[in-house]
Amino acid sequence: MSLKRTRARERALQALYQIDVAAEGIDDALARFWKSFEPVEREVMELAEGFVRGVAAHRRTLDDTIERVSSHWRLDRMAKVDRNVLRLATYELLETDVPIKVAINEAIELGKKYGSESSGAFVNGVLDKIAAGLPPERRRADR
Repeated sequence: MSLKRTRARERALQALYQIDVAAEGIDDALARFWKSFEPVEREVMELAEGFVRGVAAHRRTLDDTIERVSSHWRLDRMAKVDRNVLRLATYELLETDVPIKVAINEAIELGKKYGSESSGAFVNGVLDKIAAGLPPERRRADR
């Protein structure tokens, strides 16, 4: 399952990036997005769409959370890849039961793969601050 989730995160990031750049609706963006890929496993597609729709549904809260902890960095000034990696991982941290370490490590890898040389460290720093502010029971469940 974890490999499928990793692939789903990657596809979700690509779709979120496309939506960010094109500023189009989610349904149209996802339809266009999936057409550009070879057949994708149904489970990966469903997981990725769940991530994208979850990020969209909670976007204001996610953006506010990211901006609150990323000192000196407004969201609109961040690289698009970094911004969308952070949105995806913050969604996982705040709205799912994915283990904290998994969400952060996956986000760091996405940042390294698709972002700049400094993306991994930047993403790690922001997400560590968000994780530190999670409720104690969420942090305890991750041990």
